[in-house]
Amino acid sequence: MNDQSTHDHEKKASAISAVALVRDGMIVGIGTGSTAAYAISELGRLVSGGLDIMGIPTSYQSEMLAIEHNIPITTLLEHPEIDITLDGADQIDQNLVAIKGGGAAHTKEKVVASAASRVVLMVDSRKIASRLNHAVPIEVLPYSRTLVERQVRALGGIPNLRMAARKVGPVITDNGNFIIDADFGVIDDPERLNREINAVVGAVEHGIFLNVDEVHVGTADGARVLKR
Repeated sequence: MNDQSTHDHEKKASAISAVALVRDGMIVGIGTGSTAAYAISELGRLVSGGLDIMGIPTSYQSEMLAIEHNIPITTLLEHPEIDITLDGADQIDQNLVAIKGGGAAHTKEKVVASAASRVVLMVDSRKIASRLNHAVPIEVLPYSRTLVERQVRALGGIPNLRMAARKVGPVITDNGNFIIDADFGVIDDPERLNREINAVVGAVEHGIFLNVDEVHVGTADGARVLKR
């Protein structure tokens, strides 16, 4: 099995493990990204077998996948209290602090996570780190880009506007905003950085997630579960 196949296997294993937590009658937050896609597929399989749930997607991509798999969809307006949210991550440290936003959906992901009684992340083994050093995605209002970049530099970060791969210009989020990937090197105090970025004028939301309840890490023969 090559590296990519191994990572895909681990992603699928972590998703299946996390989805096993879902019960009849739950309102489920549905994350975004490649690992979340495996979870959506597994949820769809269970729904076709009679599982009674409703999902709240965190992006257009996840909503389309959920519809494709016949998962009933609802909104936070209708269900402001969520039982569980299942999502991926870009990096997670030993204290279960995560960096998310590789799919440019972290604003909606954080809103949904904040409404959830239980936040469960699903990752392959590459995503676990002793200390965070992944760039922190920051969603910004387009006209505030240069202002945010200046404030990020003042915090010791290196800001990079995320450019689109298949269009000219920057990535545009589902909310119509830009993404700045801010490289802070090794993040020794993510709680402090969380507070500092929260105070950045023009920033909509950032990708540091502090309130993670458990992480399902895919392995060759299933998944191991990390809890607070």
